[in-house]
Amino acid sequence: MGAWDSELLEETRPATPPPISWPLLETLPARLAAGREPAAWRELLRSAHEELKARFLASEPVEELVHSRAALVDTVLREAWSRHCAALPGWALVAVGGYGRAELHPCSDIDILLLAPRSPDPRGGGAIEALVAFLWDIGLEVGHSVRTVAECAEECVGDVGVMTTLLEARLVAGVAQLLAAMRQALAPERLWPVKQFFEAKVREQAARHLKANDTAYNLEPNVKTGPGGLRDIQTIAWVAKRHFGAATLDGLATHGFLTVAELRRLEQAQAFLWKVRFGLHTLTGRREDRLLFDYQIRLAQSFGYQDASYTLAVEQFMQRYYRTVMDVSLLNELLLQLFREAILSESEPPRPLNARFQVRNGSLEAVSEDVFQRSPAALLELFALLQQNEGLHGVRASTMRAVAKSLWLIDEEFRQNPRHHRLFLEILRSPVGVTHELRRMNTYGVLG
Repeated sequence: MGAWDSELLEETRPATPPPISWPLLETLPARLAAGREPAAWRELLRSAHEELKARFLASEPVEELVHSRAALVDTVLREAWSRHCAALPGWALVAVGGYGRAELHPCSDIDILLLAPRSPDPRGGGAIEALVAFLWDIGLEVGHSVRTVAECAEECVGDVGVMTTLLEARLVAGVAQLLAAMRQALAPERLWPVKQFFEAKVREQAARHLKANDTAYNLEPNVKTGPGGLRDIQTIAWVAKRHFGAATLDGLATHGFLTVAELRRLEQAQAFLWKVRFGLHTLTGRREDRLLFDYQIRLAQSFGYQDASYTLAVEQFMQRYYRTVMDVSLLNELLLQLFREAILSESEPPRPLNARFQVRNGSLEAVSEDVFQRSPAALLELFALLQQNEGLHGVRASTMRAVAKSLWLIDEEFRQNPRHHRLFLEILRSPVGVTHELRRMNTYGVLG
């Protein structure tokens, strides 16, 4: 491998999964190698999954479990690849999507890319068919695609979904240089520049939220795709990875997009949502991401919630869920606004609206960080102005943070102030945007 290849490989190498401490993984390769029939592999997988279930029910941190299952699948795939595809020179077995992030819940999709140096000949096609059939025989229901580097780039051109899936590619077995070449072919300077990728993901998220009535407060929410769910966290991560190569959420703080406290809130929210999703899969035995009423009751019991004098266990659990998704919604909006400001790099001079607010690059901005301390009524005026100026596409990130720091001002005196009553009624009487702004007020913590 030449010097250029070494540099390319290093620049495009995906982040390695976190180290896993699971004794089973140390002995599994030898036990798999000794298994001659698919039934033996199937039994080893069943036993490993039962162990993961027991660890979950014993309240082991869910972060360990989702990474452990990915490591388990890695081990099985490497042994299967060695058995069926050792004669395929130059190929690579690549994990993509959530599996590429090394995050697998009990019934998560296992998506793999079989990356070929050239179009497969009959021998290569036969080996791949044998591999996939074997994986299904042992109980691993994989979703697979077979492509060359050029075909990967071609598929990505008009489909941001495919681009996103391949963005998270991670080598499992085979030739690392081939994966590096694919990543180079998909680099932002060649297709899906950062600005276009960002705008496409924002549109995609808006459409997904619309399907859920644009609210996180559905009675039977979807923990993965609903507003404030795991997909909103992943959207942040995808844009960050495309923009500055961040491999983990920690990169958001490293690059100055989040404070340490905000990062901690985001990680805690992700851990709770992971726990709920892991619990749903464990409870139902299938890929179920909807928190249906019956599942809410059973998960609340499983997580140790107990009925109290005035609140049932399930109510306490769902209150925690709704607080979590609202936190994610706020951090998602904050980060997407920060990305918009960094990626779009627009530099229009601010346009004053009044003594307290101005418009900068299409977003509403407080003229100073202390505007809410000097004029608490501005905490309501902000939302009235958003209604009155339909061309605005959001609130500047600095203003969102200033609102969060000023919520302590909303006390009984604030609530009884006649001027504040008038501002709130003005918001309610507006001919447009009432529901949207009330939801935004709730997300920002002003209402609720």
